[in-house]
Amino acid sequence: MDFLPSDLTAYAEAHTSPESDLLRQLNRNTHAHIMAPRMLSGHMQGRFLSMISWMIRPRRILEIGTYTGYSALCLAEGLTEDGRLITIDHNEELEGFARSYWQQSPLNTKIDFRLGLAADIIPTLDETFDLVFIDADKRNNSLYFDLIFDKLRPGGFILADNVLWSGKVIESVKSSDQDTPAVLAFNQKIQADSRIENVLLPVRDGIMMIRKR
Repeated sequence: MDFLPSDLTAYAEAHTSPESDLLRQLNRNTHAHIMAPRMLSGHMQGRFLSMISWMIRPRRILEIGTYTGYSALCLAEGLTEDGRLITIDHNEELEGFARSYWQQSPLNTKIDFRLGLAADIIPTLDETFDLVFIDADKRNNSLYFDLIFDKLRPGGFILADNVLWSGKVIESVKSSDQDTPAVLAFNQKIQADSRIENVLLPVRDGIMMIRKR
């Protein structure tokens, strides 16, 4: 979901560094062969994630929600030489697809895939993270935030995706909709937390950028 008019989105993408050939192939084949391709970060957001990673130069990244592995490759670009990205997803059917692209990248050795439920795996991680990307089921955004907060170093960053939720955050919520109230609650939770600083960026479907004080 992009909130800019399509011609402005095209202009912005035309003035953004291009995807690598590998990322372009992964982008194209996700759209061609995988269900719900709008879940892919894609060119613009992928370059944004890469830029943030290069700015921070993290040693440890946690990604909650792998999908087809595009965002993991983008985030891994800025890792330190001894850096590692742990990415968690419960969809075992997409693991082979993601790995087939990671294996074509020199970043493959820095990506550690964990299959299972993030709520079960995160408490077992004995790591201190510099950067966390939350892009999984929206109903558990607040839970994931609580689980990772003490594992994030002071001054570390969290990026949470889809916080504008296709514009539904400013619309009347339907009684059958359980996702939008969860996104609204997460956004309010972040806004009210004195332990952090945050900015909601209208990049694609909205990214909440959070810095731990």
